[in-house]
Amino acid sequence: MAEDKELRARKERERDELYSLDISGVEWHSAPGTEEHEERVEIAYLPDGAVAMRSSLDPDTVLRYTEAEWRAFVLGARDGEFDLEPAQQDPQDPKNSAE
Repeated sequence: MAEDKELRARKERERDELYSLDISGVEWHSAPGTEEHEERVEIAYLPDGAVAMRSSLDPDTVLRYTEAEWRAFVLGARDGEFDLEPAQQDPQDPKNSAE
């Protein structure tokens, strides 16, 4: 139980430190081939392996992740944990007909 409290306290300190960083001068990166006017996810690399992430359509809302959190996300994405289910297609919709 004491270990859980200690771990929670450490994670809270890490989060507080991460969100107290001034990131006004970071360089934002997005996937190659995306245009400035397109909606895209942008990331910035922060000290100690941390990462900031935002949407190009809402650049004022920035999420920040520790190195461990970001690593877990990337590994999960590579393993398919976040794959979207194929959208149900309406056979009556002409866009879904085979040509």
